[in-house]
Amino acid sequence: MSTTPRRRRHRWSLQARLITAVVSFVSVILITVGLGTGTVLESILRENLDAKVTRVQDTIALDYNHRADQILGASRQERGTLLVVNNLAGPTAAYVDGDGDVRTLDTRKIQVSAPDGNSWADATIAGLGDYRLRIGPYSSIIGLPTSEVTSVSARIVTTVALLTTGGLLVLAAVIALLIRSALAPLRSVASTASRVAAQPLAEGAVTISERVPEEDTDTHTEVGQVGHALNTLLDHVETSLAARQRNEERMRAFVADASHELRTPLASIRGYSELSLRGIRQAEAGGGATAGAVAETTRESLERIQAQSLRMTALVEDLLLLARLDEGTELVYSAVDLTRLAVEAVSDARVAGTDHDWVLEVPDEPVIVAGDAGRLHQVAANLLTNARVHTPAGTRVTATVTTEGGDAVLRVHDDGPGIDPSVVHELFERFSRADSSRARQTGGTGLGLSIVKAIVEGHGGRISVASERGSTTFEVRMPARPDSPAQ
Repeated sequence: MSTTPRRRRHRWSLQARLITAVVSFVSVILITVGLGTGTVLESILRENLDAKVTRVQDTIALDYNHRADQILGASRQERGTLLVVNNLAGPTAAYVDGDGDVRTLDTRKIQVSAPDGNSWADATIAGLGDYRLRIGPYSSIIGLPTSEVTSVSARIVTTVALLTTGGLLVLAAVIALLIRSALAPLRSVASTASRVAAQPLAEGAVTISERVPEEDTDTHTEVGQVGHALNTLLDHVETSLAARQRNEERMRAFVADASHELRTPLASIRGYSELSLRGIRQAEAGGGATAGAVAETTRESLERIQAQSLRMTALVEDLLLLARLDEGTELVYSAVDLTRLAVEAVSDARVAGTDHDWVLEVPDEPVIVAGDAGRLHQVAANLLTNARVHTPAGTRVTATVTTEGGDAVLRVHDDGPGIDPSVVHELFERFSRADSSRARQTGGTGLGLSIVKAIVEGHGGRISVASERGSTTFEVRMPARPDSPAQ
């Protein structure tokens, strides 16, 4: 079944719609006022005409022994006056023409139909036009033409029409200027949005310099609020794009570091395997004389291969752990006694670092948190190991557990040389090291603190570091409650 696409209707601009709406509304008002005024004025003019007819009737002395033309001639009435009299000879009619002369009129041209009981009537008299008539005694009729009323009404309607048309044109021009001025900020907003939309925002470093001008962002007006909101949105977008760019750079650095970390043990494994194979080939060629030396070389090579394999396995496991923590699928929650966990971690650290001075400060009561016991133990162990590896022998390392304001707090403090201030802000980034060189005597994958941060944040907590010469403190804060952090 085929469908015909609907034709998109042409939509007017907001300015055109506003002008049309205002002008249409005002025009309806003006036309209504004009019609009402014309109707009232016409009614007043007709009342004046009726009064004039009545005065004419009062000034005419009807004499049924004389004809209508004789009566009009004797009374000197104004031009257009019409008189019909039923005298002894029958009905006669006369009128005063434009020159003031009295002329007779055929009564058959006068067809008067007045409603019952009404002494007023309107009639059209052939050759003379429309008349306002009053029927008097004995069917006498006196009337005046309505041409003056019609003429005045026509002039009023014409004047009102001209004034209305002119007023509407002036109004449309003024409204157009006002609306155009009022919508100028909106056009500025649309222009800014169009320029931003034309920028390539999909990839690479992006800086959005376009903004709505300050004069078009007055929050006291509706259009200004739109401009202010767009500027705020662009600020947020620019911040998000900068964060995306930083993430992309970190990802590239992460891939490069991970590739380097994997390449080194792989190269060692390849080298030692080739050495072993070369020794085996030499043993096969030389016979039993070199078998002992080859066996020793092969054993050492296999040990190095195993060591490098373990190093590579540790790196891969750390990467997988970070991936699972990012997905939120690694942690298994239960009630964990942070005090006991710190005691066990410090005990392990004493065994590994006999040349350091280890101090433990914990409260008498358990400090319970909701978390994954194994991963939290890894946090404490990593922080203690970090303090041991990066400080000289004789350094005092203090582990403290306490509660502050509803938070469980674990602190690891040492009085070592401190951390370089230039790398403190990126200390928890993946593969971040205080020493930027690739060579390390301390071993490890460079992921320890990033794993610690991921575990802590996965528990709804936060980790921070404060360091200066002679004092470095890592602080971990988590909700002190035996419930799930999600609750």
